[in-house]
Amino acid sequence: MGTTRLSKLLNLDDFQRAAKRHLPRPIYEYIAGAVEDNRSLLANTQSFQRYAFVPRVLRNVSGRSGARSLFGHSYAWPFGFAPMGISALSAYRGDIVLAQAAGQMNLPMIMSGSSLIRLEEVVKANPNAWFQAYLPGDEANIRGLIARVVASGFQTLVITVDTPVAANRENNVRAGFSTPLRPSLRLAWDGITHPRWLLWTFLRTLYKHGIPHFENNYAHRGAPIISPSVERDFSDRGHLDWSHLSLIRALWPGTLVVKGILHPDDARRAVEAGANGLIVSNHGGRQLDGSVAPLRVLPAIIAACPDVPVMLDGGIRRGSDVVKALALGAAFVFIGRPFNFAAAVGGEEGVLHAARLLAQEVSRNMGMLGICSLDELDRSVLMGVDEAFS
Repeated sequence: MGTTRLSKLLNLDDFQRAAKRHLPRPIYEYIAGAVEDNRSLLANTQSFQRYAFVPRVLRNVSGRSGARSLFGHSYAWPFGFAPMGISALSAYRGDIVLAQAAGQMNLPMIMSGSSLIRLEEVVKANPNAWFQAYLPGDEANIRGLIARVVASGFQTLVITVDTPVAANRENNVRAGFSTPLRPSLRLAWDGITHPRWLLWTFLRTLYKHGIPHFENNYAHRGAPIISPSVERDFSDRGHLDWSHLSLIRALWPGTLVVKGILHPDDARRAVEAGANGLIVSNHGGRQLDGSVAPLRVLPAIIAACPDVPVMLDGGIRRGSDVVKALALGAAFVFIGRPFNFAAAVGGEEGVLHAARLLAQEVSRNMGMLGICSLDELDRSVLMGVDEAFS
């Protein structure tokens, strides 16, 4: 998508609409959908509507800045890219596109463990990227994976803890997407009817890199996306417990973040096990349908763990959503699907355009609220839907 066409995309939701036209239905639905009845997916976005802004005026906001520090690094804006699996199937070299765009914008990017590009290539493209791991099912492979991530040069490791069993992603089945990916006439037709994706993402990948593999589940290369063993590789985490997090803390010398926390008691326990930060998340509504929206439990988790950065992902689509999460105490927020769609329709320039749009919205909202620094944000700028001035 050229610069002229990108200029017609005015917000993050526009990228999703463009991606729906660009991507084959199975790939689009894999990204856009969640599980079962999509209740948690909808609840995530709707949770931000529980709050309204209470702006102040005549505050001289000409010198405002959206910069925020996290783990000793000063980022340009208080948002980053959440981990997104198999993004190299929706955008050519998707993980590297996202990593490079994040580097240009000085934003954090979390690489997904269920990715199709070797983690060593991604950290080379952006040495400040974070790596998110899904733990293997046995200690030997855990040790091997952590050793590989250490050797690669990543400084921040994110452990996702909300995937003990496979989720019920009915939308994937209906759309024809499966893990492993099974070739079929329907899948072939979906590709043929989306020629730009077929030529410039799928066939280009096959020609230059061969059949994609899950590259980062283990210390060694994982299975190709069409292998029956893929399902086994993603289904052996039910027995993991807190002792495994303690093991990782002992093995990992860098910053450790735990993602997938929704209960204050789990938050405390993660910090006690050595987590340097937490991401409050319900996996974008992709695991347990009906799980609470992260924004609703955010204040309680911050109260339980006041000494570490508490971050959030899930449902953020506007700069106003970013600002509301920060006002409720989030140290930082992460956004997934919209940046995946941006990479699909516009490559690196698409991701940059999406990130700039969101940054502009954050800055504009700060000005409208009458604040110059994100440190000025607190609960006083918000009013709940059932609240009134006393």
